[in-house]
Amino acid sequence: MTKRVHLYISGRVQGVFFRGWVAEQARKLGLAGWVRNRFNGGVEAVIEGPDEAVDEMVRLCHDGPPHARVDSVLDNDTEPVMGLSGFRIRGSV
Repeated sequence: MTKRVHLYISGRVQGVFFRGWVAEQARKLGLAGWVRNRFNGGVEAVIEGPDEAVDEMVRLCHDGPPHARVDSVLDNDTEPVMGLSGFRIRGSV
């Protein structure tokens, strides 16, 4: 089954390679989607792929890369998008 999750991650998650780390982990897990910084200091991501891989990515985001400090991860399941492929880093919003 395909699953899609919209994540909002807060804490010390900017300036610590969080977006690059998310993209790297997502690609290793074969996931599609995107990640970007938010002007409020958080990170937002949309991740889509096999259920188990998406669940693993959400779990990984609770820890983040070595220099990050994750305070919270809010996740909302959404409908998968047919044909979504690749994983990219987007500009800030």
